Amino acid sequence: MATETIDTVVVGGGQAGIAMSEHLGAHGIPHVVLERDRIAERWRSARWDSLVMNGPAWHDRFPNMTFDSAPGGFPGKDEVAAYFEAYARRIDAPLRTGVEVLSARRQAGRSGFEVQTSAGTIEAQSLVAATGPFQTPVIPPLVPAEAPVVQMHSNTYRNPDALPDGAVLVVGAGSSGVQIAEELMSAGRKVFLSVGPHDRPPRRYRGRDFVWWLGVLGKWNADTPSPGTEHVTIAVSGAGGGHTVDFRRLAARGIQLVGMTEGYADGILRFAPDLARNIAQGDANYLSVLDEADAYVARNGLDLPEEPEAREIGPDPDGLRHPLATLDLAQEGIGTILWATGYRQDYSWLQVDSFDASGRPLHQRGVSREAGVYFLGLPWQTRRGSSFIWGVWHDARFIADQIAIQRAYRAHHDETPPVGPGL
Repeated sequence: MATETIDTVVVGGGQAGIAMSEHLGAHGIPHVVLERDRIAERWRSARWDSLVMNGPAWHDRFPNMTFDSAPGGFPGKDEVAAYFEAYARRIDAPLRTGVEVLSARRQAGRSGFEVQTSAGTIEAQSLVAATGPFQTPVIPPLVPAEAPVVQMHSNTYRNPDALPDGAVLVVGAGSSGVQIAEELMSAGRKVFLSVGPHDRPPRRYRGRDFVWWLGVLGKWNADTPSPGTEHVTIAVSGAGGGHTVDFRRLAARGIQLVGMTEGYADGILRFAPDLARNIAQGDANYLSVLDEADAYVARNGLDLPEEPEAREIGPDPDGLRHPLATLDLAQEGIGTILWATGYRQDYSWLQVDSFDASGRPLHQRGVSREAGVYFLGLPWQTRRGSSFIWGVWHDARFIADQIAIQRAYRAHHDETPPVGPGL
């Protein structure tokens, strides 16, 4: 099979790869986008059935195309996948699905990279890793596989009926964990929810969605997370039309809150004594957003309705005042532990010198320290909004500019002789 040659190979056909293709196309840079499955496959098959976006349709989109649904609504996962399919057709992206990248390495003795794929070899001058942050599900090694309970990650959860009978412990109280716990509770399951450190913004305040507040307050443009918050999850939900996550209300409806899951032995789970602290820190984050929003309204003289009831924090439920320290799986009838504990990146296919000891990319604004290699779709790549649909579009434009600049250098030929001593 003949080796194909092209300027740029983009690996990944999700939101990052499609955004990258648009900007490369605008520069006239020959490229191909390789996707091992289908366009936006993570949205299709690695999410639960009822998943919706956590941001409203007017906000979480590419700048050049709206969703078909109401601007204030929260599109479901299938609509999101269809949106990216339509966008790829609109920009005529040179996308090849069903092609897996097996390895990519720098060519010896000449410029560029050799990309080995399931469909043959491609040589390219530039390589964009646009596989995003959700690659390998993480399940902490706390409960052994032989424990008498089914363990699954949130990426394999589909709906309550697909779970074994019995109660469910959901570990992780970010957006995924909270929404799954609520769905299970509404289906009649007994649910325990393990709550760690989190931010808890209001869904709406004074008539504006929280994404609007983050925008006008400049928080989307923060270039680094606050100290100690690099791995703090955000408890926000677009389910049911969107609502503010309130852990006290969840407890009042029947969900048993517990602290962070920290150990297991002989059928007994052990929890950290941090539940009250985690809830209090989430409350403080929530109230701080209200404070900043109120200050912004006053400073700019905006006519937005006051909402004093938003500051009302309900009473602590008994489970918060007297939290469980341990949980007997058999005694509580727990049939499933569902780990909503995030993902890690996997760049094992990319054999270049641009990773730290833990395998995380070394880069500046997506530009790797390995010349010709670029990363796209990473959390905090350039700002807080980088891993969101609209944020990745802007990051892709910057990377396309860098590829175009380097391409121009490669094409340059001096027309005058060098000037120097003795010449």
